[in-house]
Amino acid sequence: MAGRRALGRRFGWLWAAYAVSAYGTGFGFGALPLIAILVLHSGPTEVAALAATGRVVGAVVAVPLGPWVEFRRKRPVMVAMDLVRFAAMLSVPVAFALGLLGFVQLLVVSVVVAAAGIAFRAASGAYLKALVEPEDLLVANGRFESTTWTATVVGPPLGGAAIGMFGPVTTVVADALSYLLSALGIRAIGGTEPRPARKDAPRLRVGDLLEGWRHILVHPALRPLFVNTLVVNGLIMATEPLLAVLLLGRLGFTPWEYGLAFALPCVGGLIGARLAQPLVARFGQHRVMLGSGVLRACWPLGLAFVQPGVPGIVLIIVLQLGLVTCIGVFNPVLATYRLDHTDPDRIARTLSAWAVSSSFVIAALTALWGLLAALTGPRTAIAAAGALLLATPLLLPRRERAPREGAREQAASLS
Repeated sequence: MAGRRALGRRFGWLWAAYAVSAYGTGFGFGALPLIAILVLHSGPTEVAALAATGRVVGAVVAVPLGPWVEFRRKRPVMVAMDLVRFAAMLSVPVAFALGLLGFVQLLVVSVVVAAAGIAFRAASGAYLKALVEPEDLLVANGRFESTTWTATVVGPPLGGAAIGMFGPVTTVVADALSYLLSALGIRAIGGTEPRPARKDAPRLRVGDLLEGWRHILVHPALRPLFVNTLVVNGLIMATEPLLAVLLLGRLGFTPWEYGLAFALPCVGGLIGARLAQPLVARFGQHRVMLGSGVLRACWPLGLAFVQPGVPGIVLIIVLQLGLVTCIGVFNPVLATYRLDHTDPDRIARTLSAWAVSSSFVIAALTALWGLLAALTGPRTAIAAAGALLLATPLLLPRRERAPREGAREQAASLS
């Protein structure tokens, strides 16, 4: 099978580094809010502020990082960002052990981790395009997507058990160490990487900050995909806290039932990621992206009709399984399409602009839907998001476009 073909030792090290980081993130899922609640006894307002501040301020900090990453060797940047996240996360258990941990420190850590994460993803996308052949990009992205969903299934339950057995900072330590191991894995890739050349002055310009957005917005296929993914991801994420309120509060679900209803369907993400490459081989990239993009918008509306008890759990599992499976197909195809249609000298800025925009939209829609839920109730707000999602396929590109002919010098230099 094409999806099983070897992509080389160097990709193997990159994949291993990604895997250990993904499992560490899954193991430490929600660690900072949990510490805020269990250790600092923070209330709902502070916990919400912690989540929003990390996402929004981290995105603001990351805006100049895109151009900074673009004109530097990508592998050292990835190692540096992993080490920054390692140091930031490790500061939490150190401060806890010394009795110095405070809420402000958690805010700073969340911002640093968010900004470094955006810079890391921008560098890794550019590095991946140079590391593997163009025809292998979908296979590589599919493997990353499979790893993400597997870590999502396995990590949070194990992390919750570890917190119960060893204390609230256990998962933070594990998450921090995963970044260190990721940095060591990326360092082990080896090989040479030329410094990207600038044709103009090395000083960072305003145009460099905007180049990622400019490329996305003038591209006839990336522009609708950009808007579609921002709206879809924003609406899905905005309903997550509302579902927690509805299910754990008004419908009386227990925490383990709630966790099961949302963890079990993540298997669909693994299935979808494995299906992406065979589907593209049979039906073509554009048709698979369009089909999975349409289908992923059809499921969330049903969550507004969840009832108490076992039927409610079954309905959630079915709806989430359908949603996550479609996302598992769509994401690696989108990631590959985005790399195919972006020249090597602007990949980091494009990926950074995409990630920054996503963070802002998710934060804004989460706040807006929280206000809507306060006025109308969580079920009505969830239904409104689901209804809007049904219209998002209209934003998908209808025409198939050939990839832009970008330079391949980076691939040759890394071979």
